[in-house]
Amino acid sequence: MKKEEKKEIIDGLTEQVNSYKHLYVSDIAGLNATATQQLRRACFYADIKLIQVKNTLLKKALENADNNYEEIFVALTGSSAIMLSETGNAPAKLIKEFRRTNDKPVFKAAYVEECAYVGEELLESLISIKSRDELIADIILMLQSPVQNVISALQSGQNTITGVIKTLSEKE
Repeated sequence: MKKEEKKEIIDGLTEQVNSYKHLYVSDIAGLNATATQQLRRACFYADIKLIQVKNTLLKKALENADNNYEEIFVALTGSSAIMLSETGNAPAKLIKEFRRTNDKPVFKAAYVEECAYVGEELLESLISIKSRDELIADIILMLQSPVQNVISALQSGQNTITGVIKTLSEKE
């Protein structure tokens, strides 16, 4: 591969990494063609971009990227594929779900919510991370509950006040 071709690949990878918020590094080597196709299809339906890359090209692309990915460089050994996603826990959930029927993909590292996670043992932690939208929904739900209580109390009080006024007006 010529130097110009490598530079084009690195620039393209850098652009793709910068366009997504979350990055996972995994190992999908050893999957047969059918399993690879199933994984790619699952990634497509989960809005995850899966790219098989050479470690040296990926490292250079990550060095040129906007975020600081240095902590995950230690995971760039062997065969690597990156999963790019807008939702932080979606690739982790997909990896866990896909491994129910296959022994791959192997989780190597991730850059999620501006934090680096390196090592297979952190996969469960990544699954439990809530996305920004999930956190906003939780906050709205927590705020909505007291408001609903106040509104229902006022509405039930309205009927009580109306009943008292009606009773008092009938006595005279």
